[in-house]
Amino acid sequence: MNGVVEASRKAGADREDEAVLGVPRGLSDEGRAIYARIPAKFDYVPHELFGSASAEGTLFGPDAEEIEIPGWTQFPEAVDEAPVARGPRARLSAEEEKVLFLRYNYARYRLSRLIEAQLRRATAARARKMIVWYQRAMKGRADLVRANLALVLAMAKRTKIPNVEFGEIVSEGNMALLRSVEKFDVSRGFKFSTYACRAILKSFNRLATKTGRYRQRFPTEFDPDLERSDYDVRKHEMQRDSSADFVREVLVENRASLTDVERTVVMERFAITSRGKGRTLAEVGRMVGLTNERVRQIQNIALRKIRNALTEESAVP
Repeated sequence: MNGVVEASRKAGADREDEAVLGVPRGLSDEGRAIYARIPAKFDYVPHELFGSASAEGTLFGPDAEEIEIPGWTQFPEAVDEAPVARGPRARLSAEEEKVLFLRYNYARYRLSRLIEAQLRRATAARARKMIVWYQRAMKGRADLVRANLALVLAMAKRTKIPNVEFGEIVSEGNMALLRSVEKFDVSRGFKFSTYACRAILKSFNRLATKTGRYRQRFPTEFDPDLERSDYDVRKHEMQRDSSADFVREVLVENRASLTDVERTVVMERFAITSRGKGRTLAEVGRMVGLTNERVRQIQNIALRKIRNALTEESAVP
């Protein structure tokens, strides 16, 4: 019986995850685009403040504190370069960090409640409120991530994983930072950096373990050029060599009825009777006493004669 109840519970959860928010009429094109990004389930980290009637005013009201997020640039492409000189970088205070996390999770809390009601009966008015709280939640998450990017960089520069580029390490750390922001419970009283450092280190350890296992299973690099069959290339080379021999015979035996100048131009331009590189138009011109343009014209006439001769010979059964 317990198994049946558990299966029923899981099925209900699956149906909840698969629920789709209906798009009510009355939204602008921009609103519909934002609304379409809102999932049918939005988790949050609860806090005792959220049940208070004054929570919204305290966190988002006109008297709410304006918090400046410390700026940070993209990570450098080469870690061994000297760091760019920066002025003193302001850090979030403990109180500012707490406020940012409360705002972020309160926005998620309000959005989650609105989604539950919207799944029962979709309205345009509720959809507009959902868009507001969704944008507040996304901004809150972006602010917290941006304020702590330096933490990932500092830890990544101290981490060395064989055969893993620095950018990949930073990317793994950024994903761990994002997960930490989404799961951090500010009510527990400790600093976010303490929580995030552990999560980032664990992500680096998982990356090292995964890379080590991959190297054990695939000790050599995969080279597409080495793995690909060269049959087509060899076939093309054989056909090219055979065609070159045939053209050489036509020229030597003069089966295309070329003049002496035409034969000389073609043989020297394409190195028919030698193993070296073909001569340029200017070099051949000096040999036969003609201008570059005249040599080019003679070459084209000779090639047409050779092409016609080859066509006629291939047509003979």
